[in-house]
Amino acid sequence: MTLHRSLLLASLFTAATLTLAPLSVAHADETLGGKPIPGLCMISREAVFAQSKVGQAASDRLKQLAGQAQSQLGNERGPLQSDIQKFQQDAPKLAEAQRKQQGEALQQRMQQFQQKAGELNERIQLTRSKIMQRIAQQAEPIVASTYTSHACGLLLNRDAVLGGNVSNDLTPDVVKGLDAKITSLSFSLEPLPAQAPGGK
Repeated sequence: MTLHRSLLLASLFTAATLTLAPLSVAHADETLGGKPIPGLCMISREAVFAQSKVGQAASDRLKQLAGQAQSQLGNERGPLQSDIQKFQQDAPKLAEAQRKQQGEALQQRMQQFQQKAGELNERIQLTRSKIMQRIAQQAEPIVASTYTSHACGLLLNRDAVLGGNVSNDLTPDVVKGLDAKITSLSFSLEPLPAQAPGGK
């Protein structure tokens, strides 16, 4: 069985790329101005995560975990890549049965590597999601007290506001309150959820 080098290497490197979704912070266009609307308040959850000490510490920890996962994959990718290159050099000299046997064994190893890379990526994304939930739980009472102290009657997501007067933005006060309450969280990579019998 002939292995196509470009396909193998492309699959190898694509599978090994772990993604860590960044925290994007959108800003309303304040140049549109206008009068502040009494009781109308805004908050950016993404900005709270990005600007608070606990959010920044969590982001650093996630980057560390992603780096460890990349390193782990790199240690496995190198030998696999070398074996693929060696096979492609030796393939023309091998008997058909040997070529088929070695090719299938390499494909199996590559599939196992891709599966491992995919699982590590899923674990990182799951960990990020759970940590954001934990920070949101810590911030919830602070948001509630800030909402009350600003005499708000309606709270909007600032990240969805296209423009206008953003003077009643609760985000800075919530970040300040969160910093006073908690500055770090301890966590490791979350395990993947157990699959039900008969599932994939």
